[in-house]
Amino acid sequence: MPIETTASVVAGVPDGAELLAVPYTPELVPAVELDLPVPLPALLAHYEAKGEAGEIIEVPVAREGGVGRVLLYGVGDGSPKALRKAAAGLTRRAKGREELTVVVPEGDAAAFAEAALLAAYSFRIGAPGKTPVRALRFASADERAVRRGETVAQAVALARDLANTPASVKTPAWLAERAGEQGVPVRVWDEEQLQAAGFGGILAVGRGSASPPRLIQLSYTPEGPAERHVVLVGKGITFDSGGLSLKPTENMKTQKTDMAGGAVVIAVIGALARMGAPVRVTGLVAAAENMPSGTAQRPSDVITHYGGRTVEVLNTDAEGRLVLADALAYADAELDPDAVVDIATLTGAISVALGRNVGAVYSTDDDLAKALLAAGRDSDDRLWRMPLIEEYAPALDSPIADLANVESGSTYGAGSITAALFLREFAGGRPWAHLDIAGVGRSTVDDGILTKGATGFGVRVLLEWLTRG
Repeated sequence: MPIETTASVVAGVPDGAELLAVPYTPELVPAVELDLPVPLPALLAHYEAKGEAGEIIEVPVAREGGVGRVLLYGVGDGSPKALRKAAAGLTRRAKGREELTVVVPEGDAAAFAEAALLAAYSFRIGAPGKTPVRALRFASADERAVRRGETVAQAVALARDLANTPASVKTPAWLAERAGEQGVPVRVWDEEQLQAAGFGGILAVGRGSASPPRLIQLSYTPEGPAERHVVLVGKGITFDSGGLSLKPTENMKTQKTDMAGGAVVIAVIGALARMGAPVRVTGLVAAAENMPSGTAQRPSDVITHYGGRTVEVLNTDAEGRLVLADALAYADAELDPDAVVDIATLTGAISVALGRNVGAVYSTDDDLAKALLAAGRDSDDRLWRMPLIEEYAPALDSPIADLANVESGSTYGAGSITAALFLREFAGGRPWAHLDIAGVGRSTVDDGILTKGATGFGVRVLLEWLTRG
């Protein structure tokens, strides 16, 4: 299990819980009656409680054979965002305990349960540190909502696990094996099949590695009629050294997470199968390891992508767009989707533009962009729409090929925009969106639902978009 903390649902508040969390409103009204050693209004007044989300007051209570604890917690305005903050704070407060029983507040029980479980996530190889709470018991009348939150949290945690796994383990073939564990049909192209089919971008990026590349296709089809067919495309660079355009050492240390977009695609399709969502979704993960060697592609090489378009490689560290281009061209030519969305830790430039809390969305279709933005707001995987500026397209001109993979010189700049413009060339005329998650795909802090390392950003917004009515 990606999250070791178990979740269960009970209809009422159990008697004698050793660690019990009970919400109270900004009016300092608790959700259930409590037998406390001090009258509740006086207790809350003593602590100058305001009912804000994340506010927790711990009260010792008598329990058979010892002392228990009641955690009185604020829920702020009761919005999904406030409930997520409150839930994450409770789980972190209970770290190292065997069990926490939580009275779920009114409002979005799915968001609450999801955040409580995500805050319990940990990834460690070797001796364990201080463990998260081992079991969460949700006292809620809405078991279905709690279970949805659990499913989403487990999917996010799977994406984190895949991205956090060291590259010494995580080869393209290993990633394909993990895709095969999601309970959906999977097709994998090995290097010989990639060569025969003309996937020149994936092959070029993977040439320098001892671990050959793969293209991974996952297919989810609902039991009933499908509302639409969506293709998700994920960047699956299992380690990015930069190739011959070698990264500095500091920039290379986190590059095992450069397949975070591919991890999101795998996790989302596995979750859709468990949810039984009424939408057909095909996932494509373009997986390769970008390494320097005597066989690696060189700056100035020209590669031929799936479908025949040629690209001059000016920088081998702009490799994500090369593997995505093959997958996008294949999706357009062979899969006939209603919409295509790709997701990738693509450019450092987007971190400069939007920081580490908001992901970027580029799109050729206003309705698709609006739907993704709305799903981002509701899921708390927040997105900001970025422009596809046509005046920057000449940055991709090449004198010897159809396109260059990066700008030669610095006339235009805007690296994230020009990368999106590059991908657009391979997506065809159908509705397409590109999510650049380089800034939000990794966290440097333990805070709220986040743990240092991979964030799983993208799972929640895509599941919200694909499953909403």
